[in-house]
Amino acid sequence: MTTDKFMQAAIDEARKGLAEGGIPIGSVLVHDGKIIGRGHNRRVQQGSAILHGEMDALENAGRQPASVYKEATLYTTLSPCAMCSGAILLYGIKQVIIGENTTFLGEEQLLASRGVGLDVRHDEDCKKMMRDFIEAKPQLWNEDIGR
Repeated sequence: MTTDKFMQAAIDEARKGLAEGGIPIGSVLVHDGKIIGRGHNRRVQQGSAILHGEMDALENAGRQPASVYKEATLYTTLSPCAMCSGAILLYGIKQVIIGENTTFLGEEQLLASRGVGLDVRHDEDCKKMMRDFIEAKPQLWNEDIGR
């Protein structure tokens, strides 16, 4: 299976985070066929408690009308944690495309129970990136509360 351009953009964000010394999780928010927000996990780089990839993408999208969120799709390289899933529900995002959920299984069951469409791609690049990171920096991975 080839990676579509939006998942590739999320993977590129994850790689950017890794290159900055952070945790390689990336995300993009897509509306009307265009990326309106992109981000990567910047907890390490910013000393942040909340800047997971999905949260960073939402922040970088800026304040949007509720209708935009309801029509948007969130692409993320890793299954969303409880915090990110809460933001997805809060903003009414109806579709989430997930790169992989093998290295971490987030709140997919909660999202599905609340009507969010999920498409787990089982992307080999996403899996390898996280496995390699966890093996290289287990202490950093274990510090990432919620992941």
